[in-house]
Amino acid sequence: MTFGDFVKRHLVDTRPLSVPAYRRLWIGQAVSHVGLGATVVAVSQQVYDLTGSSFWVGMLGLANLIPLVIFGLWGGAVADAVDRRKLLVAGSAVAWVSTMLILIQALAGVPNVYVLLATVAVGAAGFAVSSSTRGAIIPRLLPAELVPSANALNSLVYSIGAVAGPMIGGILLTEGGYAAAYAVDALLFTASLYAAFRLPALAPQGEVSRPGWRSVAEGLRFIATSPVLLMSFVVDIIAMVFALPRALFPELVDLRFGGDLNVLGWLVASMAAGSVIGGLFSGWVTRVTRQGLALTAVIAVWGLAVAAAGLAQQLWLVLLFMAVGGAADVVSSVWRQSILQLYAPDEMRGRMQGVFMVVVAGGPRLGDVRAGATATAFGLTTAWVGGGIACALAVFVAGLSVAGFRNYRAR
Repeated sequence: MTFGDFVKRHLVDTRPLSVPAYRRLWIGQAVSHVGLGATVVAVSQQVYDLTGSSFWVGMLGLANLIPLVIFGLWGGAVADAVDRRKLLVAGSAVAWVSTMLILIQALAGVPNVYVLLATVAVGAAGFAVSSSTRGAIIPRLLPAELVPSANALNSLVYSIGAVAGPMIGGILLTEGGYAAAYAVDALLFTASLYAAFRLPALAPQGEVSRPGWRSVAEGLRFIATSPVLLMSFVVDIIAMVFALPRALFPELVDLRFGGDLNVLGWLVASMAAGSVIGGLFSGWVTRVTRQGLALTAVIAVWGLAVAAAGLAQQLWLVLLFMAVGGAADVVSSVWRQSILQLYAPDEMRGRMQGVFMVVVAGGPRLGDVRAGATATAFGLTTAWVGGGIACALAVFVAGLSVAGFRNYRAR
């Protein structure tokens, strides 16, 4: 096999970047996600410093979850009925305003945990609308055969931001405090706004349903009648709710690593580092046809890797196991997103992406609540390791028990 053949077969497919509109979206996301990663580290540490409790860090998940569910579903329904470019610009603007608000509270020097939770909730509403809309836009910009490759590129850029952002966030917290981290996020987010403004008009196609909860219900019925779609959501919820240990990171750093904020940045970035590696070598992912069975396997790998990280005492082992989990997670994400985008007709894609976004973004928030509450009740190790093992067991039971999902082959 020549080097060129190796690249084509194993490395990420970059052909979608030849389409200018998609390329601008991709670059905008690449830049803005670095700032988002810095804010994720900063706001969780700020809440922990204010309260000294993993429970309140977990409450950040709840502050995200409620607007994500409401505005994700609503935004997806609206995306099927209006110009998707305009809706993406509006949702992105709301998210940017929330970043400015959290920066202002840091500069004012009067931090309050309830103000932080409220500001995070506003950002989650903008994120919900813009994310569900963006997912529905991609199949309009690219031919169908490039959609899986675009999803791999999206996962890669999210992961790079999640690596660089927390690392930069840890440095900014150490050198400049919370305001420095939030200011970088506010500045970098303008790249995403620019990409949204430069999109062409994207008027709705096919039969247009009036946006509202009735059209949301139509989308949910569409999912409920498809075992493959339904189970793709179920296994992801299992992965995030049972196994995600993110809310436990500040407590782990405090108890095992002396409260070093740089360690917190590395810990947050470790899973994303694995996702970057998985994304870079994702060429093989689009050739897997038994995607239901494969999804079950990679999510079980994620759960077991998280459990192993919770048992490890050395920092390098914790980071290594979390990176393995991140690689498994990015592969899962590519398959789930591609199934959804190519299965649904265009007039349903906004609603499908709304549900997808609620599950993908809401699941981790429920996971934060679960992790924080169980750590408070049973201790850090039990919450971390028990969640990973429960994830692996539950996903095998769920994934293998539904024949349609177990036997699903990609079209």
